[in-house]
Amino acid sequence: MNRFYTELPRVLVVDDNPSSRLTAVALLSVEGYDVVEADSGPVALDSVVATNPDLILLDVMMPGMDGFEVCRRLKQDEQTRLTPVVFVTALDDRRARLKGIEAGGDDFLTKPFDQLELSARVKSLVHQKRLNEDLDHAERVLFSIAQTVESRDPNTGDHCERLVAHGKAFGEFLGLSRIEIRDLMWGGYLHDIGKVGVPDAILLKPGKFTPEEWVLMQQHVLIGVKICQPLRTMRGVLPIIRYHHERWDGTGYPDGLKGDQIPHLAQVFQVIDIFDALTSERPYKKAFTPIEAVGILEEETAKGWRNPALIEQFKEFINTVSLEASESLSGAALLELASLPHTA
Repeated sequence: MNRFYTELPRVLVVDDNPSSRLTAVALLSVEGYDVVEADSGPVALDSVVATNPDLILLDVMMPGMDGFEVCRRLKQDEQTRLTPVVFVTALDDRRARLKGIEAGGDDFLTKPFDQLELSARVKSLVHQKRLNEDLDHAERVLFSIAQTVESRDPNTGDHCERLVAHGKAFGEFLGLSRIEIRDLMWGGYLHDIGKVGVPDAILLKPGKFTPEEWVLMQQHVLIGVKICQPLRTMRGVLPIIRYHHERWDGTGYPDGLKGDQIPHLAQVFQVIDIFDALTSERPYKKAFTPIEAVGILEEETAKGWRNPALIEQFKEFINTVSLEASESLSGAALLELASLPHTA
């Protein structure tokens, strides 16, 4: 549905009043925009799908489906959420603007149009929309690469999907910010993206690695950082990618960080990553029960590999997780874990 940017920017004008549409069309056409018209909310929604506009000028007061409802539907749709919506109204009042903001509107213009203001706002929002699209496409490419990497090893199953659910639930339990929880969830998909640079002969080797193979395998975290680093939106995910194999006592890789030198989000991700790996069946091991998995985490903590305080929080999380979160984390397994005695 995306067009080459050599084409004229396209603006959809939505207004049930023909004279108002004509005014907007005339002003925008002079500015060099490709203008499409719609005379109602339902027609506008169909037109957005058919024409993929760069911006929508949307009248508020329309019979049937008003502009607020049209905007809400557009912003809830994954395919149209990035399209800027500018509300156009003669109602220059605070309540209308607040309602427009709640609906997801990006800007407001008041009738009658001021040509300079219309030109400046449309130009700015069209430019921003195309930048956002470029960013969105780049993120999608990264996630596609990550899914390809996961599919190279059919034995991991839905490991990434489970990590996304684990990250959301445990992050909320820890009281992390919305952005930190998002980074944890993205880390579920992207933590091993660097394995795209590891040969299949090593990645899928059933036996133990040679020292030389182990060195190559460890490079996947650095490769992953290089792949994701150009995108600013990945800034919070980079520590997860690079440091999720570090150990509390400094014996991990790639940098041998120790204790709180390891970024907290990487520590949190590491716990859920290990737990999922332990409770999943692989060719080289059976699936441990949740109780066994927690026992192994405690053994590794006693060796100095894991953050003791964080492991205690994870155990508390398992014991107090809500039914809703339990179901999202493969409920049967976590409900079994919930019977574990809590060690204060």
